Amino acid sequence: MKFGTKCIHAGLSPDPSTGAVMTPIYQTSTYAQAEPGKHQGFEYARTQNPTRSALERNLAQLENGEYAVAFSSGLAAMDAIVRLLEPGDEVIAVNDLYGGSYRQLVQVHGRYGIVSHFVDLADVAGVAKLINKKTRLIWIETPTNPMLKLVDIAAITTIARQKKVLTCVDNTFASPVLQNPLDMGADIVLHSATKYLGGHSDVVMGAVMTNSKDIADKLYFLQNAVGAVPGPQDCFLMLRGIKTLHLRVERACKNAKKIAKYLANHPKVGKVYYPGLKDHPQHELAKRQMRDFGAMVSFDFPDGTYEMAVKVLANTHYFTLAESLGGVESLIGHPASMTHASIPRKERLKVGLTDSLIRLSVGIEDVEDLINDLEQAFQNL
Repeated sequence: MKFGTKCIHAGLSPDPSTGAVMTPIYQTSTYAQAEPGKHQGFEYARTQNPTRSALERNLAQLENGEYAVAFSSGLAAMDAIVRLLEPGDEVIAVNDLYGGSYRQLVQVHGRYGIVSHFVDLADVAGVAKLINKKTRLIWIETPTNPMLKLVDIAAITTIARQKKVLTCVDNTFASPVLQNPLDMGADIVLHSATKYLGGHSDVVMGAVMTNSKDIADKLYFLQNAVGAVPGPQDCFLMLRGIKTLHLRVERACKNAKKIAKYLANHPKVGKVYYPGLKDHPQHELAKRQMRDFGAMVSFDFPDGTYEMAVKVLANTHYFTLAESLGGVESLIGHPASMTHASIPRKERLKVGLTDSLIRLSVGIEDVEDLINDLEQAFQNL
């Protein structure tokens, strides 16, 4: 089954009771039982829900996985993964990652004895040296948020398997359209499904995919025991969004390439971070590892300041100043004060995340309108 067909059909079939083509919203909290323990596969909606089960079947196949577990948010999904560890275990995480992921590892799980090291995962040899007897998990983002760096998934997972260390790839920025980390050796794939999978900025959800029954069973246990589950209406909206995932991402990538080239040639813009540009230091890895270069673009200004960034952020019309990414509409954000504010400034600057860095989530509008929008905003500089 090709990917576009998967988006529409994978794991899904018409409702057996009515023939409904779209998976129904099973808005119920509990299910009738003929006698204690004798039921039709559903007992209580925190534990199972038919709409959620259909979504999980669909999600698994999008990442070429055997299992998928849906959670109420991407961070809830991450929390479940880190709960697979024990106090005293260590995590090696990419040093340029979503601020919420950093906050959870340091401020939440750090309190319970999980030690996290934030390093440049592009240095594969350095990662191998850092692994010790306490290392249990390598946390990968690729492309990273917001500097659009790449991690060689196959190289890192090869080392991890040799050392018997789990690997998890946050595949939110790429989406399953552009890369499938399980095929490259990852044990776990995580998505903030809020972003490209949903695609319409109307639902918050997380998803975890794996080929390991042991990992899946533990995550299903945590899903039920902790209870951070998505509701049936959210699952319905997610299924609705996924049906156009491949078309949305294809169009957004096409727009992002043109915008990245426009920014790279603009006299007022300094560095442009986009894997599709030939001067990106990991452009060849992007060509090898991804099917396209994504729709996220970050850029900075020469000797930029926060005030310079604000002049642009406050003067766009089609690029909406807002948190999040991956929707049909284009968004513009300021990582230092928004998505990555929980990371200390000193740590942000180490990876190049300056106070004037701007992150674009390029949508599916007409690209000429988007470029004109940025151009008129730059006139305020």
